Amino acid sequence: MGVGSPARPGSESRFCTGGSVAPTTTQYQRAIDLLKNFKVQAIIGPKMSMQARFTIGIGNKTNVPILSYSATSPYLSANQSKYFVRTALDDASQVPAIASLIQYFNWRQVILIYEDSDFGRGIVPYLVDAFQDADAHIPYRSIIPSVPTDDQIKVELNKLKTMQARVFVVHMSPNIAARLFVLAHDAEMLADGYVWIMTDSVGNMFSTLDKNTINSMQGVLGVRPYVPQSDKLLTFPARFLSRYRQQNQETPDPANPNIFHLWAYDTAWAIAMALRKAGPLALGLKLPSLQNINNSNDLSMLGVSQDGPGLIDSIRTTRFQGISGEFILVDGQRQGSVFEIFNVIGNSYQSIGFWTPNFGLTKKVITSSDASDNVGLNMVIWLGGSAQPPRGWEWPVAGKKLRIAVPVKPAPNPFVNIKNNLATGKFDVSGYSIDIFEAVMQEMPYAVPYEYIPVVDPNMAINLTISYSEICHQVSLKKYDAMVGDTTIIINRSSYVDFTLPYTESGVQMIVPMKENWSTSLWIFLKPIEPILWVAFLAVFVFTGFVIWLVEHKESRDFGGSAGKQLVNIAYFSFQALLAVPKDPKLKKWLLKFALINLVLLVWLLEKLYSASLTSMMTARQLQPTVVDLNQLISNGDYIGYQGGSFVKDFLKSHKVEEHKIRNYSTPDQYAEALMKGSWYGGVAAVFDEIPYLKLFMSKYCSNHSIVGRVYKTGGFGYVSFFFCSDSPIFCPDFCLTMHAIWKLKDS
Repeated sequence: MGVGSPARPGSESRFCTGGSVAPTTTQYQRAIDLLKNFKVQAIIGPKMSMQARFTIGIGNKTNVPILSYSATSPYLSANQSKYFVRTALDDASQVPAIASLIQYFNWRQVILIYEDSDFGRGIVPYLVDAFQDADAHIPYRSIIPSVPTDDQIKVELNKLKTMQARVFVVHMSPNIAARLFVLAHDAEMLADGYVWIMTDSVGNMFSTLDKNTINSMQGVLGVRPYVPQSDKLLTFPARFLSRYRQQNQETPDPANPNIFHLWAYDTAWAIAMALRKAGPLALGLKLPSLQNINNSNDLSMLGVSQDGPGLIDSIRTTRFQGISGEFILVDGQRQGSVFEIFNVIGNSYQSIGFWTPNFGLTKKVITSSDASDNVGLNMVIWLGGSAQPPRGWEWPVAGKKLRIAVPVKPAPNPFVNIKNNLATGKFDVSGYSIDIFEAVMQEMPYAVPYEYIPVVDPNMAINLTISYSEICHQVSLKKYDAMVGDTTIIINRSSYVDFTLPYTESGVQMIVPMKENWSTSLWIFLKPIEPILWVAFLAVFVFTGFVIWLVEHKESRDFGGSAGKQLVNIAYFSFQALLAVPKDPKLKKWLLKFALINLVLLVWLLEKLYSASLTSMMTARQLQPTVVDLNQLISNGDYIGYQGGSFVKDFLKSHKVEEHKIRNYSTPDQYAEALMKGSWYGGVAAVFDEIPYLKLFMSKYCSNHSIVGRVYKTGGFGYVSFFFCSDSPIFCPDFCLTMHAIWKLKDS
């Protein structure tokens, strides 16, 4: 199995660019002869993984290079043997392009459809990891037998039809895929709302599909390696057909060449170039000694090529611009950097974009760093002829209604109110929380069937709701699909369920009764003005009199006399000025008159303020809260109320309120009655509740109560589900975005 010497060089046919030395035509023919004589082996057939492994083992044992231009399964790796080289692209190389496509359209669930073989299964682990990184989930894997009947395919299609996900990625051999698409079309699964994506296992062989199959695939997307246009590529089909007719004169013409033909062509040129670099292969085979030969095993008689190590090194370092694109081997594996995304339209297809590792999805092949104008894809004609991207899921034909838990309130409630309709035998659910939920559901771009299920505590004599946290726990156990009501978003609940955006303001405060504060003090006439203001006014009064005396006492006899008399005159003169009756003595200086005018204006303003304040104090009721914060309640040992079923009880206990000091109420009327009784007469000193409920209480009982104390922040009211905004395609992102839009519209 030694590789012989190449023929003498003849006329050269230049094939490479960039200064590479091209092999001669004679060397190219020598490469073909080596392939035919199995001195350099080529593995044919993408599904022959077992045969390929066996052949690779022989090549590794005999030092004979094994080249594959069609075995694409990731189960085969060039790392398995130094003498194995894959000149085709690994199936896993297209996975990032498919994942980018899924992420670009924001599809959250994808179903894999693949054949039950090493070829079909090889790509699955790579798809799972890539979809996980793209925030997409694989709810089901549809496995088609490697030799399926139509009935077996129909059974799988019927299963898929009952599922929510409508995005399918197909990876199988072309002949099985053709049957799958025809049967899916007959089952009306190649219609509006569905998304079918085929890997390059089908895309590379698209030209071999018959017209009936292509007609059933209208709107299907495909991924395949991109082959750049070149003069040699344009002339290759004619040259290929001519050579084929020469060698197969009695057989019909083949289909147009596909990517495997191009890879085979480049493989032959790669061998030819490696032969030129390696030089004459004259060392031959080293045969085993007779004593080491096992007559029962022909493999023991194989010789070892002495030229193999040099030839395989030359092959692995070969690099040139081939007819299928740039030929580069890294660790014995051909590298591909550009994938084409195409859309099946009419009798053929249309390219809608490309994927590259550096730029992702682009409308055309990007060669520079400026890709901003070409990001994304060109227009896609989807299944059913629509130009609108499918949302990726539909409510299944046999789907059940969502079970929406609604907490039962013991009395009519503006947020959640449930009445038993005796005429229909059903429950009528209403309230602000229900209205918001139903408004969002009506604005969703698709219909979602659901039903309300009232939740009561079966252990209680009357129908009262159980703890909201307990209902959240039941949602996490999937007893209910969601919970709609006045449910507060708090940390411990968020650990096992998801919440939507809040639709009310957040926070917990307390409401307390107000007490009257009538003053009976004889000194009440001093209270309208603060003591500091009285002191300031007297200081201005004395200072003004002193300034007048200082200027006038030398010229006016009225400011003369003993010191005591002068002090009396100063005070008396200022007092007369306040009464606006100072007729004598007359001031001689205009500056003093100006100072006196300022004093009079100050006194006038002060008098108005004093009169208004004193009138208010003597006529209006003086109400003050009985307590002002939680710490005062705790220190006084007062009883505290809360709304039954809410998290406020746990909140109070976390703030060191003794459990026996906490009392449970259900309605605003009960709040008012308990507050009126007081802490020591069977009632409470304060009621803690969420701000929306406190405002509701104050709308009816605002005259004798007040909301006081600090605001303990919470997340506000939100809707609960195990899937609202996690991995469900139903409510994320549609529900959350629609709810956010409605809430913003409400605020505006």
